[in-house]
Amino acid sequence: MSTRTHADSLRWVEHGTALFTTHVARSNEQQMSQPSILPGWTRKHVVAHVAANADALGNLVRWARTGERTPMYTSPEQRNADIEAGAQRPVTELTEWLNASVHELGDAMAALTGEQWRTEVVTAQGRTVPATEIPWLRAREVCVHAVDLGMGTTFADLPDDFLTALITDIQGKRCLDEVPGGSLPAVAAYLAGRPHSLADVADLGPWL
Repeated sequence: MSTRTHADSLRWVEHGTALFTTHVARSNEQQMSQPSILPGWTRKHVVAHVAANADALGNLVRWARTGERTPMYTSPEQRNADIEAGAQRPVTELTEWLNASVHELGDAMAALTGEQWRTEVVTAQGRTVPATEIPWLRAREVCVHAVDLGMGTTFADLPDDFLTALITDIQGKRCLDEVPGGSLPAVAAYLAGRPHSLADVADLGPWL
């Protein structure tokens, strides 16, 4: 069972962000316009989603800092519209948005006090959690979507302790009594609904 800490999540955010932004920085318009691993999404869609997620989590950080209720998104429809609009941007503009959102979220999280980190906020799924969960939510996004870009990063490139925490998290959310045997990367990929190497397992459908 995972026993992730706040410090773990912050470390995984840094690791996943480096993987993700490096891929984007090295890409051109043609590469970013190609399909991602996610059905129906180009790589630009994935980048727009990760940038928008940083902005949205920044709203939760603001909530924790000020005590003023600030939802992640205005509505699911607005979230989807922002991603679709972002995916139509030139890759230079998309990269600028990604980098700005990453830095703003990082600076905002670094400025929170211990008391502010304990403030309860509400996720886009309606869960009430302490603000200390924000780094974990971000770590999942940047790490898993770095794989979704389909540019060379795989689940095997993610830290073992992150994969263990991810497996525990998804197992709970999918209400699974047990998970199949296999390597950490393969099991994590399977539970996340991504391409995997496990045989004779049921299709769980998409996640995240």
